[in-house]
Amino acid sequence: MIERPAAGERAVIVQLDFGQSDLEDRLEELRLLVDSAGGQVVAEVFGRRQSPDPKTFAGKGKVQEIAAMVGAGNADLVIFNHELSPAQERNLERELKCRVIDRTSLILDIFALRASSAEGKLQVELAQLEHLSTRLVRGWTHLERQRGGIGLRGPGETQLETDRRLLGNRVKLLKDRLDKLSRQRHVQRKARMRGDVLNVSLVGYTNAGKSTLFNALTHAGVYAANQLFATLDTTSRKLWIEGAGNIVISDTVGFIRDLPHALVDAFHATLEAATEADLLLHVVDSASHVREEQMAEVDKVLAEIGAGKVRQVIVWNKIDLTEAAPGVERDEYGNIARVRVSARSGEGLELLRFALAEYGQQKAANRQAALAEAARDAQPDYMN
Repeated sequence: MIERPAAGERAVIVQLDFGQSDLEDRLEELRLLVDSAGGQVVAEVFGRRQSPDPKTFAGKGKVQEIAAMVGAGNADLVIFNHELSPAQERNLERELKCRVIDRTSLILDIFALRASSAEGKLQVELAQLEHLSTRLVRGWTHLERQRGGIGLRGPGETQLETDRRLLGNRVKLLKDRLDKLSRQRHVQRKARMRGDVLNVSLVGYTNAGKSTLFNALTHAGVYAANQLFATLDTTSRKLWIEGAGNIVISDTVGFIRDLPHALVDAFHATLEAATEADLLLHVVDSASHVREEQMAEVDKVLAEIGAGKVRQVIVWNKIDLTEAAPGVERDEYGNIARVRVSARSGEGLELLRFALAEYGQQKAANRQAALAEAARDAQPDYMN
């Protein structure tokens, strides 16, 4: 019998090749996700297929290989870096004699582990219940006991109603609560907008350094760590910028490729900080060799939530790892488009503050011009 380490549950991870060009990047991201969930990868299984097997996703021969890895590594569960159907999960668990979860369940589990605010917990529970409602065919016995573990945290740790109608009632209740919180936040944001304050939101791929940058700018002390989804709850702070006055800056949840739609929907209220912002600081891990792909994923989610047309400044972060010099790049219209910084060392932060001041001044000028135009339109014709 292999002695179990204190690192957590032992997982066999599975990555199949359906013709993708970035398999190693996908696999490395899965390793980080498992680590973020508190698990330990004891074996990795690869394979190539033209298309998923309808019954087991991986096919009979590959399932036998996975089973051998589970036995050799004394694994607790198998994690597929793909989206499995409920029937495929059920068939795989029957063949492998252990729990099987997919990428969506893994990400939902990490969110359940990290949620700290009341609203964050409501959002995670909603996303999990909507995902789990499609798995009712599996039965709920594995969720009815306080067992915990990867893929079983959150609502799975408490007695969960087995009746689909009761589950639907719970989902409706959660949505109603989140709608109420969303309306309250919307009123607060409108009050800030009436105060002519520049509203800025940090967005970016998970682990790009958003929270570290947020702390460096605001000294807020928000939790920041070198792990995926360290931040779930949106935090806003006022920041005084010379030349622009007070601005409101918000730190938001990070994005990731193939982000589960249940999470995007559940966290829509939180992500409204991005949709209603005057300016998005798109934080990019410049040391990552897949940074372009990560930027594209962020833009895809922003478009999905209705923030695709909000002005962006690219914050080229982690230049301390690339030996790039701090700097500012402008677009063809003369607007600041990119700022090279290191949130960790502080290099380039004065340039980012300058960029915020410039955009703050632009907003103030546009507001004055709009007020002047409105005043002219309100004058009687004989005075024009």
